[in-house]
Amino acid sequence: MLISQVLDAQGNLCVVVRSGSEACILKGVKSTYDLVQEAIGKNQSLTECIRGHELGAAVDLEKLAEEGRILLPIHHPDAAHMHLTGTGLTHLGSAATRDAMHAKAEAEETQVTDSMKMFRMGLENGKPDEGKVGVQPEWFYKGNGTYAVVPGGDLVSPGFCEDGGEEPEVAGIYVVAADGTPFRVGFALANEFSDHVMERQNYLYLAHSKLRPASFGPEMLVGPLPENIQGTSRILRGGAVIWEKPFLSGEANMSHTLGNLEHHHFKYDLFCQPGDVHVHMFGTATLSFADGISCQEGDEVEISAPGFGVPLKNRLAFEASETSATVVKVL
Repeated sequence: MLISQVLDAQGNLCVVVRSGSEACILKGVKSTYDLVQEAIGKNQSLTECIRGHELGAAVDLEKLAEEGRILLPIHHPDAAHMHLTGTGLTHLGSAATRDAMHAKAEAEETQVTDSMKMFRMGLENGKPDEGKVGVQPEWFYKGNGTYAVVPGGDLVSPGFCEDGGEEPEVAGIYVVAADGTPFRVGFALANEFSDHVMERQNYLYLAHSKLRPASFGPEMLVGPLPENIQGTSRILRGGAVIWEKPFLSGEANMSHTLGNLEHHHFKYDLFCQPGDVHVHMFGTATLSFADGISCQEGDEVEISAPGFGVPLKNRLAFEASETSATVVKVL
């Protein structure tokens, strides 16, 4: 089952449920966030809660996407209470990609990069036995809901950036209950937009390079994540494909379990605040930057995978370079 949020002909937000090939408006629901809160309050699964509502008119999601009427599959009424975060070096092959990006390939054990060390830690203890805690992954913060870009919207690199590149990923979507318990709502395709040129200068610039907008959706998969996800990421320039490559996700292609990644995110009380929404991106091993592609203004990134519905598409945009420092006023 897939869930999305769209605008109807009058500009009203509607929740849409897709089961099989048919997508229909879910009656009596104002937003996905409200639907999740209802399910938590009734101690129901999200699927059970959905079945308690009547389905309305059928919609053509592909057409709505072309018309720019598909929104994020979930949002918080207060953008400051949505958190965009992620983990890196979690997928088989991701260390090789990172090493290639940093142009380091030392053979001596004493000279192995931090990226390779982190990746090996995941291989050794990223999939602990059930109920056990494994090694913690690389973790990063991207921003709050103000940095969440709707499918079809522009991913904008700020004027101080040196690059803007796509990262095709799967994101877990969570809502925290009133008692502080995080609930996994579903999964969505995500574009974890980053500045890889900045990161390549020095690994300690990783935190800076990740403070960028991101997009996810258009649809959210409700239920378990497939073990083996085989998607496609491509970049179009002027309507022509300039780069295309498969990307893999799902636990069969990862060095960590979802449970381990979730534990190391929600072990912090900071991320268990009642009502908050979390969009946590699980990482990738596929980057156009690692293949020598430099994204340009107007490039369109398309990320798709079977079972996730409408592809995620976003244009890339770049603000003019900054020429002066930010001035902080003193009270």
